[in-house]
Amino acid sequence: MASVGMQVPVCLVENGADGRMSVQQEALQILEQIQQPVVVVAVVGLYRTGKSYLMNRLAGKQTGFALGSTIESKTKGIWMWCVPHPNKPGHTLVLLDTEGLGDVDKGDSKHDTQIFSLAVLLSSTLVYNSRGTIDNRSVEELQYVTELAEYIKVKSSDEDGEDSEFVKFFPTFIWAVRDFTLERKIDGRDASEDEYLDFALQLKPGNGRKVNDYNLPRECIRKYFPSRKCFTFPFPTNSENVIHLETLALSDLAPAFLEVMERFCYFIFKQSPVKQLKDGYSVDGRVFGHLVKMYVDTISSGGIPCLENAVVAMAQIENEAAVREGLEAYEGGMQQLRSRFPVFLKDFTAEHQRLNSRATEVFMQRCFKDDDGKYMRTLEEAVSKLFSSFLQQNEQTSVRFCQEILSGLSGPLRDRLQQGVYSTVGGYQLFSQDVEDIVNKYKKETEGAVKAEEVLEAFLKQRGEESAAILQADKSLSKKDKEICEQRERAVLMEQEVRAAEEKQRLLEEKMEAERRSGEERMRQLKLKMEDDMQRQQQEAQRAMDAKLREQAQLLEKGFKDKADRMGEEMEEFKRKTAEAADARSQELGKMMEAMDRRHKEAMDMMQQQLALTRDMCSRGGGDGGCCIL
Repeated sequence: MASVGMQVPVCLVENGADGRMSVQQEALQILEQIQQPVVVVAVVGLYRTGKSYLMNRLAGKQTGFALGSTIESKTKGIWMWCVPHPNKPGHTLVLLDTEGLGDVDKGDSKHDTQIFSLAVLLSSTLVYNSRGTIDNRSVEELQYVTELAEYIKVKSSDEDGEDSEFVKFFPTFIWAVRDFTLERKIDGRDASEDEYLDFALQLKPGNGRKVNDYNLPRECIRKYFPSRKCFTFPFPTNSENVIHLETLALSDLAPAFLEVMERFCYFIFKQSPVKQLKDGYSVDGRVFGHLVKMYVDTISSGGIPCLENAVVAMAQIENEAAVREGLEAYEGGMQQLRSRFPVFLKDFTAEHQRLNSRATEVFMQRCFKDDDGKYMRTLEEAVSKLFSSFLQQNEQTSVRFCQEILSGLSGPLRDRLQQGVYSTVGGYQLFSQDVEDIVNKYKKETEGAVKAEEVLEAFLKQRGEESAAILQADKSLSKKDKEICEQRERAVLMEQEVRAAEEKQRLLEEKMEAERRSGEERMRQLKLKMEDDMQRQQQEAQRAMDAKLREQAQLLEKGFKDKADRMGEEMEEFKRKTAEAADARSQELGKMMEAMDRRHKEAMDMMQQQLALTRDMCSRGGGDGGCCIL
């Protein structure tokens, strides 16, 4: 699967002079080439807090994302750097460096919230970068988290409390505290970085306005980002050298800083998950590019990004592409087989079954949320048409092959007819023997060839008039002899017609068997896909429930029984909605299986009718007879 290793970052989302955001085509073209799952790490935070340096180190570089050394914000918009994932083969690490929040040049808090929301929507790991300590001021500076419910929707319909589902889709949250100089102690004991963060996010008891204002950002962080991690970075070097950070050698940096940086990078490389859509579908570079474009266009037009709408739109784009890729896999293989036409029918149907299985597999790898089976049906019908088309081409090629064999073998016969060799006494017997020799040689050279019997039947019928004329002109035969010869010729021709009809029957039977096996293979792969989808959704729901249970336990531990009770009610509602969604999904998939099975049976019934007609013709002894000789 294709990966991309960029030497330098590029602008992904640009801020226009009018304040509107737009996605850059160069970045989209890069993402389009990435067919691997992507791990997306975005960094957000106040401007001039050293976000870009963290991203450069994650890219394994000293420089890349622009670092500034003045009070101006250096990064504008969102910049992207795609590199091979250092710990996960077959994956691409996408690093997003966002413009600094709270930039005095912008003076637009709404824009900051949009940038923060976009980073949340796009990332699988969100790094919030700040300086100093995690105190009340630094938590309040993360006010954007309290506004997420106004800037992100889970469903297209307006539903109360849908922000309770954010936990299913939001990224892992990392708080990176830079230039940290305090001792991490809680109640006189040493505390870990994660304990320090949890302590800073503790709620205050009470319901007054000040208490509620204090608790709101903390509640939102705890609720939306149950998976949290903290790293406290000491000063990297002395103040004089900080402005030259990107040019300093590792030996010039403080060992304590390097130790935290190493742990930070290791955690992200090891723990950051693949970016996923709603219902747990993994995202590759192409899908990620579509997501960026959709979210940015929605925000720029004044709308609110909706996770459900994004999944529906991505499903349409990806499922259409899945059908194309599945057809390309089938048709490409058939084109290679076509270069060897004519081939025996068993070889043809065996290759069809292999390629049909491959086409279904390719389709299944890319498709998602094909709830009503529309795209699977499209692929199925398109493959069936291609199968019939290539089958007909093989038959036509085989017919030409058999005709050329007959034409070559019967050349001397035609010459003798022109020379009048058979217009003498005993000519009929000589003609009969020559035709029999031609037929025997033809059967040897065309054994197993498609339509060989049908071509032979046509050849013998064409010889009928010649045979009749030679028979009547042969003076060595009595009237009674001639009647016996005519009866024998009719019997021989009828026998050949039966062989041709039986051949047609075998062709239909082989086609039916190929379609039966193809249908069974599609059903098998669809069932596996359904089971995988259901398992992924259950895992997603279970992760969200586990996170809510942990948060409820912490609330009870800290004495917030009322809040814990409300969370309990929220979890019951969450479980109810999850069960309803799972039941609806199960019913949808069941209907899809039934529809596919019904289509398969209808196709089999049509071919059974054709087969019955062919068998009836065989039992009646072929066609309307004729005159020929062997």
